[in-house]
Amino acid sequence: MKIDLTKVSSKGQVVIPQEIRSRMGLSDGEVLIVSAQDDIIVLKKIENPIEEEDMKTLMEIKDAWKEIQSGQCKRMKEDEFLKEISQW
Repeated sequence: MKIDLTKVSSKGQVVIPQEIRSRMGLSDGEVLIVSAQDDIIVLKKIENPIEEEDMKTLMEIKDAWKEIQSGQCKRMKEDEFLKEISQW
């Protein structure tokens, strides 16, 4: 799991660090879905046109936002979070 910092430009652009782009196989012109809730932003690489598996993932993200809003999620420290997502 790689975590890095980036900034938003005056035009609203965000640079995805090179190491993450390489690992995800992102290149110029790739299509990403952007989802946001409160102060969390999620980017998901998708095929264009959108495939069934990508649509399924988007629905899972939508359900996860609902769980967060209803308080059905738990808070954890950064190291606990990284340990948990490394098991995914």
